[in-house]
Amino acid sequence: MAHRDIQPDELRARLGAGEEIFILDVREPSEVAEWAFPGAVNIPLGEVGSRADELPNNKPIVVTCHMGGRSAAATEALVNAGWPAENLAGGALAWVTSETEA
Repeated sequence: MAHRDIQPDELRARLGAGEEIFILDVREPSEVAEWAFPGAVNIPLGEVGSRADELPNNKPIVVTCHMGGRSAAATEALVNAGWPAENLAGGALAWVTSETEA
């Protein structure tokens, strides 16, 4: 099953409207230390499978990484396992870039 990409402006709109979204950051801790995604839970990509019990099944999950590649892989795996997951297109880089353009 193919995953869905969500654009940064759509995620901002949904969060701004009060939608409860679980933001999963699959970057490595050293990357998160440089810039932490607001409100995200960090589970590095290699640990997502073993830590799946930390993910909610009652709200949408948006997965992010630095540029969108790792999060796309994680999102695909989560969707195939039945999770309501979407990939943040362009990752944290697109989020920050769109924030400065807004």
